[in-house]
Amino acid sequence: MALIQLVLPYAEGAYWLAKLRQSSWPMLLESGQVGQPLQAQTPLSVDEEISLGARFDIVVADPVVKLIHAQQHTTVVTQTETTVTSQDPFAAIQAWLQPNTVPNSVLREAGIPFAGGALGYFAYDLGRSIERLPCLAAQETPVPDMLVGIYDWAIIVDHHQQRAQLVSLARFRTVADIHSLHQQLLATATPEAREQFAVNGTLQHNLSPAGYAQAFARVKDYITAGDCYQINLAQRLSVPVSGDSWQAYEVFRQFSRAPFMAYLQVDDGQEQSFEILSMSPERFLQVREGVVETRPIKGTRPRHVDPVQDALVAESLAASSKDRAENLMIVDLLRNDIGKVCEIGSVKVDALFRLQRFTNVHHLVSIVRGRLAAGYHALDLLRGCFPGGSITGAPKLRAMEIIEALEPHRRHVYCGSIGYIGFDGSMDTNIAIRTAVIYRQQMTFYAGGGVVADSDCDKEYQETLDKASQFIRLVQHFQTQSHDRGS
Repeated sequence: MALIQLVLPYAEGAYWLAKLRQSSWPMLLESGQVGQPLQAQTPLSVDEEISLGARFDIVVADPVVKLIHAQQHTTVVTQTETTVTSQDPFAAIQAWLQPNTVPNSVLREAGIPFAGGALGYFAYDLGRSIERLPCLAAQETPVPDMLVGIYDWAIIVDHHQQRAQLVSLARFRTVADIHSLHQQLLATATPEAREQFAVNGTLQHNLSPAGYAQAFARVKDYITAGDCYQINLAQRLSVPVSGDSWQAYEVFRQFSRAPFMAYLQVDDGQEQSFEILSMSPERFLQVREGVVETRPIKGTRPRHVDPVQDALVAESLAASSKDRAENLMIVDLLRNDIGKVCEIGSVKVDALFRLQRFTNVHHLVSIVRGRLAAGYHALDLLRGCFPGGSITGAPKLRAMEIIEALEPHRRHVYCGSIGYIGFDGSMDTNIAIRTAVIYRQQMTFYAGGGVVADSDCDKEYQETLDKASQFIRLVQHFQTQSHDRGS
């Protein structure tokens, strides 16, 4: 199987994405610096960064196929026709990948993670295509439940090797097409800035402290009644905006570097464009040569500039029996989920309660691995685990029913997943937390946390604000800019 590899000048994926923004459905998966240190903090080792995926940036544009799933139907858009199917959305993707499967060894030998395949997002509410759920929360941001492109080429930036290249298996396009694209990338200047991004109002919360406390009390009632062990309860922050969302992403990525960042500039098939800005610290599912990995996060403390205070806070998190128990619940849930499609006896917990430092918070991260059983595809794994248990609660289905009853608005992309599934069967996806959606001049951002029997309401509410702190900072940055321009 011939793999085309054409050298490009080494630059961040954001540089190449900026060149492609005039194209259809440009998308960037970006590996930011993990554990960006505050004053006097020691960065994570290279091995730790590699293990968290902070090595490659992936840039794509102009998919040969667009798959848009909404209201139980998938619209399939090719260069020649548009069709609508009621086929399972995961199967609809697989139908475009399976005829073009390539051996894992092709990409391994090239030292790259992806050379074409499916890339996009799977919204939290795609779970409605898997499970029967009530419809209670308001749907003010009606983006599709799934939006995935089939891409025939990608720009891969390797930050460890400090190289960039255009890669393709030329499954749909010709070799000549790929070489022509390479020349265009070398010749094309970065487009001039578009309309200045602006925040045009004040930040609104869909749950006041009192409203959150009321929902929190109901979660405690459900736990006491035996309905559930843990519920991830979230609030939504929103603000009116205008202008070029890419400018917001460029500022956001400086405030909040993370290992599973993403920028998606897309449309919903109804002439309505929107953007997704993700600074996720959490891997959902990875498949690499048949090995499955998930890295659930549960347990959070805010960072401190003072190194002594920061270390004390980290130590308290690492020693917290409550946070460890919360993490363990989700580890058990994910062991069960990935066990549906993994070889019997292969699922192992390789690390429990590992302390990780991110830009604005400390987290406890665990690592669960297994081996995909014969006859199963990465998409079977994704479907079987979707949405991720770390952002629902346990047991998962009952937790999702309770979330629908207590949260005022549908989560849409939040707590879904962003990532890729390659022609070689590899996959890497994040949990779409720390993620903003800009739709119809409204920017929304959700932040939540797991509530268990001994949770404290005030602390849990503050945790949502800690997780949203970099988004709040982003909003304040542009509010200040607007004020300065007006003065």
